[in-house]
Amino acid sequence: MSTTRWPQADALENEGIDAEVIDLRTLNPLDIGTVIESVKKTGNAIVVYEGWRTGGAGAEIATQIYEMAFDHLDAPVERVATLDTPMPYNARLERAALPSAADIVKVAERLV
Repeated sequence: MSTTRWPQADALENEGIDAEVIDLRTLNPLDIGTVIESVKKTGNAIVVYEGWRTGGAGAEIATQIYEMAFDHLDAPVERVATLDTPMPYNARLERAALPSAADIVKVAERLV
């Protein structure tokens, strides 16, 4: 797990949104403590992941945020994930299926 700046965070910054990015390198062990501390500090959470939204790892992370930091949330936990479709082979279609910086900005703007 590391805390770092990502191009998606730069896209948010360009829209006037200051984001804290937590890059979870592993799901087991899951460093949920760092995530919860961030939620307590910011009051918001957007879980971004390159997996299917339905039944994906992001759903588990969102659930744990609700269980451990519900009283600290100012808005519902949002998830930005891969479209619930088979992953296309074509590079252009693959990019369209994966979460983009624009998708993240759109969700973040709803939260602020």
